[in-house]
Amino acid sequence: MAVAAGETTAGEARRAVEAVFRIESPRLIAGLTRIVRDVGLAEELSQDALVAALERWPETGVPDNPGAWLMATARNRAIDLLRRRERLAQKVEALGREAERRPGPSEADFARVLDPRVIEDDLLRLVFVACHPVLSTQARVALTLRLLGGLRTDEIARAFLVSETTVQQRIVRAKKKLAAAGVPFEVPAAGELAGRLSSVLEVVYLVFNEGYAATAGDDWMRPALCEDALRLGRMVAGLLPDEPEAHGLVALMEIQASRSAARTGPAGEPVLLLEQNRARWDRLLIRRGLAALARAEELGGTVGPYALQAAIAACHARARTAQETDWPRIAVLYEALGRVAPSPVVELNRAVAVGMAYGPVQGLAVADGLAAEPALAGYHLLPSVRGDLLARLGRAAEAREEFLRAASMTRNARERALLEERAAEAEREG
Repeated sequence: MAVAAGETTAGEARRAVEAVFRIESPRLIAGLTRIVRDVGLAEELSQDALVAALERWPETGVPDNPGAWLMATARNRAIDLLRRRERLAQKVEALGREAERRPGPSEADFARVLDPRVIEDDLLRLVFVACHPVLSTQARVALTLRLLGGLRTDEIARAFLVSETTVQQRIVRAKKKLAAAGVPFEVPAAGELAGRLSSVLEVVYLVFNEGYAATAGDDWMRPALCEDALRLGRMVAGLLPDEPEAHGLVALMEIQASRSAARTGPAGEPVLLLEQNRARWDRLLIRRGLAALARAEELGGTVGPYALQAAIAACHARARTAQETDWPRIAVLYEALGRVAPSPVVELNRAVAVGMAYGPVQGLAVADGLAAEPALAGYHLLPSVRGDLLARLGRAAEAREEFLRAASMTRNARERALLEERAAEAEREG
């Protein structure tokens, strides 16, 4: 039900516009891109619609179907713009005939434009455009959060601890690069889908990881980024219901996000997994994650890296206490993950699992085998893992040195404080 103009204050109207726009902007931009075939122009038109809503809604009230109102406004402006472009005369003529058949479009008229099947097709196309491999990873992340996450540039800048100017430049350059490369507004052909989908899922998980364990700054977590990534992941899984890895990624994020409330203490300090109060884990998110994992497994085929990581997370979620964790299974799953997606980081995680399953001597042997890995040269978690294993072996002095080395490498203030405290504990025990 629309809110009458007299009942809507300017502040309420602005909040309503911003809330609606955050939800509707991906659909709006996707639908407009189908019309104008230009992501940058589509976003400009959507912003024009936002400005129009900010001007009109305080006077007229929030409409019954605000999404349709925004689409109607933006679509009309798109038609006007195309009419002014001689080189698009043929398209203008077609759109003009459509407009003439429906003079003075109403919300009801444009509600039909928002057919769920059309929206899903357009959104899926926009997902693959925003995450196109022609763009750098940083550009893909910024553009995806802007177009599909509905975040403002200042919000993206705060989340990744960069300047707003930097984010704006990345987005502008990304749009120009997409236009220059002639990236089509379409879903990749079946033969290209797997490779392109991996790029999409990578972007979503990068966003989630930055929220789950911030690489720099004063905060251990940035929950808003986790929520944005979850929303994007659920969207992709909904648009590609038969892709097991899409469900695997959602399962992984749901289960990891379930621990959020238990991952920090009263002062915001990090709480490690084995020390967390599992009563604070969100059981609803766990159930959703396990259901998504079951869906990924039901779809069959080769088990991918996200589904394997979700299976590892599920081992923790199913354990009522840290002591009940099935560490031998986790070690086996990490071994399988290492075959599917070889990485020194995966092997380091396997070292932790082996150390928990079979003892610190075996775990340290795996970790020591990674000492010469160039990719881990500045990776703080390698000395952190070695410090933990050495502490369990009673080699306190060596453990202290490793914790201090890890502390010097991390750029996150909370994590640095935790590692320094562990170094102090090792010194006391030595």
